[in-house]
Amino acid sequence: MIDFASYEIVVGLEVHARLLTASKLFCADSNQYGAAPNTNVSPITLGHPGTLPRLNKKAVELAVKMGLACQCQINRENYFARKNYFYPDLPKGYQISQQTVPICSNGFVPITVEDKQKNIRLHRIHLEEDAGKSLHDVDEKYSCIDYNRAGTPLIEIVTEPDIRSSEEAYAFVNEIRKLVRYLDVCDGNMEEGSLRCDVNISVRPKGSHLLGTRVEIKNLNSVRHVKKAIETEAERLIHKIEAGHSIIQETRSFDVQIGTTHPIREKENEDDYRYFPDPDLPPLHLQESFIKNIRNEMPVLPQERIKKYMIDWQLSDYDATLITEEKAFADYFEQVILHTKNYKAAANWMLGPVKSWLNEQKKDIDALPILPEKLASVIQLIDEGKVNFSIASTAIFPQLLQNPSLSAAEIAQKQDLLQDSDMSSIEPVIDEILNTFADKVSAYQKGKKGLLAFFVGQVMKKTNGKADPQLTNTILLEKLNHYTKK
Repeated sequence: MIDFASYEIVVGLEVHARLLTASKLFCADSNQYGAAPNTNVSPITLGHPGTLPRLNKKAVELAVKMGLACQCQINRENYFARKNYFYPDLPKGYQISQQTVPICSNGFVPITVEDKQKNIRLHRIHLEEDAGKSLHDVDEKYSCIDYNRAGTPLIEIVTEPDIRSSEEAYAFVNEIRKLVRYLDVCDGNMEEGSLRCDVNISVRPKGSHLLGTRVEIKNLNSVRHVKKAIETEAERLIHKIEAGHSIIQETRSFDVQIGTTHPIREKENEDDYRYFPDPDLPPLHLQESFIKNIRNEMPVLPQERIKKYMIDWQLSDYDATLITEEKAFADYFEQVILHTKNYKAAANWMLGPVKSWLNEQKKDIDALPILPEKLASVIQLIDEGKVNFSIASTAIFPQLLQNPSLSAAEIAQKQDLLQDSDMSSIEPVIDEILNTFADKVSAYQKGKKGLLAFFVGQVMKKTNGKADPQLTNTILLEKLNHYTKK
């Protein structure tokens, strides 16, 4: 029987992020996703003789922004190279990329797995153009080529082989996706191929410092697929080693339907690509003022926000992490707390009713019709004891969604939802309920203290949820301890 626990996996990732520019990396063709096949093309995209590339400045800005967010060294002097290989979806017969000197070097991305933080070191972040797309299911006799994607700008984020589990890889890709969205570098949509991941994996006996022969798994377009592909391939490699077979350095593909990998080709080495500096593109010189301006425009990043939420507003790590998952969601939360100091209640509303509505509607926070100050006014009504959370979340919040121009107070008044904090009106209701359920009162007095919730529920039911819960509890406790049936 194979002892899988005696092996260690070693993983490095290459994440390709499609940059949010209007045009392609070296020409003015549109970078729009979803256009009809071969409409976002020109002689430059198609590699016609005599055409020359011209670098997209916005793509350079986005690459530097990502590098700064990942604590990278920004290389002031860098250049582009030609990566030569021949495939139908590569119209020029080479890809313009960066090899020897990338735009960003080193750096790291912090991840958290099982409450333990770890920095995944980055080897580089470099700029390159994408290839076109081969389509094998459009025509039954021929493969088809769509060149719309050819020339679109990418950054490739290459890690060191620091990842030791599928969970760590899962966390890393999630963190990258969160970062590129925060920075507006990429939309992070893996289903559309805006973010793709290649996995380099090997296995070795635990305790060994030697790296095994690595296998590459190409073009994984979901975080779940990254995790599953690593688990599947690690098991396959261990089986081969245990059976006495050697590992072949090769490129494989992950079959989502059956959950296994299969070989595509033997893995190329750098020599196979015959890199050389692109003679049509001059070296790139980044001025200090250019980098400084980008740094000054950087948004507050997720890790900084989590610390701020925990220190300044006393939120738990769990709440702070969930709120900061999406930049726009965190921005909305920060607008809410400009109008209320009850930070915990604001977090509860964001992660409760607001998040539930967004999930049900399959929408982002930008689609929420309620202004932040209106949500804060709901919290204020609760804090002032005018309504309870149940009424606010089930009656006032849905009405605000339908009528966002109204205030929470107007809805509560109009719907007769304001909480009753008058002891003289609540006390007769409690007396009636205690007399009706005298047997349960007796059980309570004999030690079944959990019945208190039952009595509170009955009062709420009788008053249509308008009785002040705190006052109700106080009166009930007093009467239950001294009750005698009348």
